[in-house]
Amino acid sequence: MADRPPAREALALVTDTFTELPYPARTPAPDGPLGWPGYDEARARAAARTGENESVVCGVADVEGTAAVLIAFEFGFLGGSLGEGTGDRLEAAYAHAVAHRLPLVSLVATGGSRMQEGMLALTQLQRVARASARAREARLPQIAVLRDPTTGGGWATLGAGADVVLALPGAQVGFAGSRVRPPDADPTAYTAEAQVAAGAADALVPPEELRTTLGRWLRLLTRPSADPAPPPHALGAPDLPATGWDAVRRARSPHRPRAAAYLDAYFTSRVTLSGDRCGGADPGGMLCGFGDHEGRTVAYAAQTGTATRPAGYRTAARLVRLADRLGIPVLTLVDTPGAANDAEAERQGAGAAIADLFSAVAAARTPLTTLVIGEGGSGGALAPAAPGNTWATPDSYFSVIAPELAAAILKRPPSAVESTADGLRIRPQDLVELGVVRGIVGPGPEGA
Repeated sequence: MADRPPAREALALVTDTFTELPYPARTPAPDGPLGWPGYDEARARAAARTGENESVVCGVADVEGTAAVLIAFEFGFLGGSLGEGTGDRLEAAYAHAVAHRLPLVSLVATGGSRMQEGMLALTQLQRVARASARAREARLPQIAVLRDPTTGGGWATLGAGADVVLALPGAQVGFAGSRVRPPDADPTAYTAEAQVAAGAADALVPPEELRTTLGRWLRLLTRPSADPAPPPHALGAPDLPATGWDAVRRARSPHRPRAAAYLDAYFTSRVTLSGDRCGGADPGGMLCGFGDHEGRTVAYAAQTGTATRPAGYRTAARLVRLADRLGIPVLTLVDTPGAANDAEAERQGAGAAIADLFSAVAAARTPLTTLVIGEGGSGGALAPAAPGNTWATPDSYFSVIAPELAAAILKRPPSAVESTADGLRIRPQDLVELGVVRGIVGPGPEGA
């Protein structure tokens, strides 16, 4: 079990200054809306024990130089449960954020809805969802920090519904709290670590790193820009391939620079967005996040040279849509032999995932830039590519299909693979002539 510091200690851990917001006045009926025997006494004991008179503390804070609205749950107050008074405070906090155009950070620690208020407590989740939707419409970023525990409706609204979900190591996280799970349930499934692995949370952050990490996220997500991201300069071979098969061999070389090298060279610092929010993640096939490039924020989705799995495409689509809503330009790096085509990929919805990314890219209003840095294998490589603003490195290729597969489909012998590669016109210079890419980037900062 992780530590359970009080709400104000959690706030002090991440804020430089904190000014509590005024709360809406509410005169509760004796023992609450249901007349639950002993409810008033339970609230009084919770107030005496915690120094709070509700389960959330809301205010405006400075986090590493960025102003934000912060919501901190007090688990010691009736298990951080949500009641009508909690809903009043949460709705007011969201409204303040929208009125003053501030990002929101929720430090969540809750067991769910307050039983002593019955269905009226449960309907507070609808209030929270509406308030969150208004903040999204206002193009404001929302970040959740999952503390111990984060369960029930708090997880299913403020937690899982945030744009970015960070979690403290060891925190209990899951829709089902510890007392309502099946007796034979695997307890490791209800952890922050499991939620990150399943793509429901983006990263684990130790408490001592939380302030810095939150500050970095807030700074990056609150810097919109209308200018497209410039393509990175080439890190590999400076000369162009002589033949199509030469282009293929160079792109497949294990010594060619991969996505991580390009991202490290392009960004001063970056943070990771991980998971498709549908139960999957593809950290080995698609790298997504936001980074600092020459003083402004650029979102990125980068293929790593392996076959991209459905979760990777869904994560990239999530990244593009979030960047589009926040007005942040996007850089995509294409490098894959193609989409994963094994049986498990089909069961995970490969076609639908690729279609979703095509749709996200097509609908984006924020500028997108693409650089092909290695293999460009068929539709699985085209899905993240920016129409009209795609570039290529000298050691890359882009093809409708792998030359070996094209030869097989055309019933050509293996000896015809190299000539088939030439016929497909897949070299970078061919792609420029065909109008598929805008240009070939050079090896220096002078770029394209």
